Amino acid sequence: MSQFFYVHPDTPQQRLMKQAAAIVQEGGVVVYPTDSGYAIGCGLGNKNGFDRICQIRRLNKDHHFTLMCRDLTELSAYARVGNQAFRLLRNNTPGAYTFIFRGTKEVPRRLLNPKRKTIGIRVPDNNIALALIDAIGEPMMSCSLILPGNEATESDPEDIRDKLEHAVDLILNGGNLGEQPTTVIDLSDDTPELLREGAGDPEPFS
Repeated sequence: MSQFFYVHPDTPQQRLMKQAAAIVQEGGVVVYPTDSGYAIGCGLGNKNGFDRICQIRRLNKDHHFTLMCRDLTELSAYARVGNQAFRLLRNNTPGAYTFIFRGTKEVPRRLLNPKRKTIGIRVPDNNIALALIDAIGEPMMSCSLILPGNEATESDPEDIRDKLEHAVDLILNGGNLGEQPTTVIDLSDDTPELLREGAGDPEPFS
């Protein structure tokens, strides 16, 4: 049975964020709000959590997994970013975008796309998500919570509780959210390529 925290969307309670971070750091899987619906994540080095997320979402290893970051200062440790790409990120983060880059050796191999050695990078515009990542102290492995058979991101935390309370360790209730996933931009070759149009405006990358 998962824990269920009611978190204030504008000023997340620090006590709850510390408890949530501890659950993630101890190997837990968490569902949490972002600026494009709810996401599911675990610690960067948590192989068991990664396997559980793949099972919940029925993902194969070709899926582009994402590192959820609190800001761009962590970028160079995990992604190979050219100057043009960095300027685009600086001007458009935080926001409802996932950016695809070639990963560095700091990224666990299981998270990299096996063919292209790429990883998604994301800085969400959501106070709860940012507070959680800040409390953890490092990026979190994450992906949109799109359940098998659905095309939209899960948006209602009470529905999520009904469906996943026995499959995850923690659900952070930040209210009802939009259902659109992120806009995905491939910057692995430093030139923007739109892979998926979602909640983020693709215009700055055209």
